Amino acid sequence: MTGKWREATREELHTYYTETFPDHLDALPSFLTASGPKQYAIAFREAYPIRKQNAPDRSFIRRNTWQTSDSGERAIQQFGSVEDLVEFIQYPARYDPAQGSNYALADPDLLERPEPRPDAVYYALEHWEQPWVLAVDIDAKDIAAQRASNESTNGRADDVGTEQLRATGVLDSPPEGYPYAFEDIEQALEYGFAVRDIFEDDFAADETMVVYSGQGCHVYLLDTDLEHHYDEQSREVINDLLLDEYEIPIDPVVTADRRRVMRLPYSIHADVSRVVQPIDDPGFDFRTEATPNFLES
Repeated sequence: MTGKWREATREELHTYYTETFPDHLDALPSFLTASGPKQYAIAFREAYPIRKQNAPDRSFIRRNTWQTSDSGERAIQQFGSVEDLVEFIQYPARYDPAQGSNYALADPDLLERPEPRPDAVYYALEHWEQPWVLAVDIDAKDIAAQRASNESTNGRADDVGTEQLRATGVLDSPPEGYPYAFEDIEQALEYGFAVRDIFEDDFAADETMVVYSGQGCHVYLLDTDLEHHYDEQSREVINDLLLDEYEIPIDPVVTADRRRVMRLPYSIHADVSRVVQPIDDPGFDFRTEATPNFLES
């Protein structure tokens, strides 16, 4: 059954994270623990206040997995277990690990407004137990922009706007109204497995992973041996290799920036109501195989 390609409602997201998401915990990649990534992050559809007076409401929060000493060493674990992390995802204001700080989310019992629900859930690529995780982001909208620029006189994907996407048929192709077509997501998955092959063949990587991200894919090189501890300069070289030699339209900032966060596997991409998940084949049918229960009922 093909579920609709649409934005998930607040109620649907809450139901998914409270009833379905916990069933996927055993399937999370092994490096995604309560204490491994240096941070977890949540985005909200509507900004929500914090405890500090006169501070702007927050639509995105990051929470450290450890309090650290003055020297930067791990001191106090913020999430005692994966279950604690899940409670934070389900009820961010009630289980905010920043409780006691002015920067914690405001107590929902003291406000006359709905408490916040996650619109997106992320984790940091910086990791306590293994080095900065190497990830590559391939987005369907970048592929569509490149396609539109090739079909127009503009010649630069960075400058492609709504009118060019409409003129080249992108906006009118399924899913109508999005800045890409389904064929661009399919191409993103093809590129993702091409990057995986490059990691395995050119870099002799033993542990890789391709994740369907909702509107594209993420590719990981997860080997922990010293040979694969890539610093910032090495990552720039990898970016150049993929962009220039292989002409794969990756987002180079994701690979090179330590501060980046990635969508948590088995979270929901709320813009399209699809489950983010590891996949084994570029033929993965994201229209039918990534639909959450609320689209199937």
